[in-house]
Amino acid sequence: MSGHSKWSTIKRKKGKADAIKGQIFTKLGREIIVAARMGGGVPDANFRLKIAIQNAKAANMPNENIQRAIQKGVGSQDSSNYEELIYEGYGPGGVAIMVNIMTDNRNRTAGEIRHIFSKYGGNMGETGCVGWMFRENGVLTLNKEDVKLSEDDFLMLALDKGAEDVKYGDEGEIEIITAPKDFQIVKEAFEKEGFEFTNAVIAMIPETTMEINDLEQARLLIRLMDYLDEHDDVQKTYTNFEISDDIIEQLS
Repeated sequence: MSGHSKWSTIKRKKGKADAIKGQIFTKLGREIIVAARMGGGVPDANFRLKIAIQNAKAANMPNENIQRAIQKGVGSQDSSNYEELIYEGYGPGGVAIMVNIMTDNRNRTAGEIRHIFSKYGGNMGETGCVGWMFRENGVLTLNKEDVKLSEDDFLMLALDKGAEDVKYGDEGEIEIITAPKDFQIVKEAFEKEGFEFTNAVIAMIPETTMEINDLEQARLLIRLMDYLDEHDDVQKTYTNFEISDDIIEQLS
């Protein structure tokens, strides 16, 4: 996820192709394994596992795959010793990029991610070089057509339930923004009223965004983000760039 930007829309569309290739199931399974290993295999007592399972089901991951991943986590059936890392760097034009990694070999992964950055006009930086440009938030996504309230009324409803803000996207989506500690409370409050979320994540949201108005730079950035996303050890990517409407039309 890349925050409130047109890149996030492009990324969600391409996610369907990733699912066909099976990559997304591998990443979701790895998240379930680590969540179960860290907090146990009972979703109601392990918030991270509960969210991981919900996201896996939303991606149509088979229940048997989910249960197998949980058992690997709690039973240590998976010999891989995954560790979580955050790599930070810059893309073409100085855009900020954060990469959430889960790997069993940090030296191999670091070299491969550094190569992807440099191949597409960016460079991997030191820890903290861009992290200060982002804040951690919960993001709950709804289809706008499922919300029958006016924007003002829906905002008041969200704030009343503990959310921090509501964002309306260009593709008919509504994002409810929460503090990480209030994420589950707000999610459950909406679900009790019959709302269904298309996505629910804790994500790094950029404080400000950069608009890309150059076609070649946009193409290079998209290739960079694509190759990062497709790497087996990359769980999530975050960036602070937006592609202008004119450039999106040329990319279509």
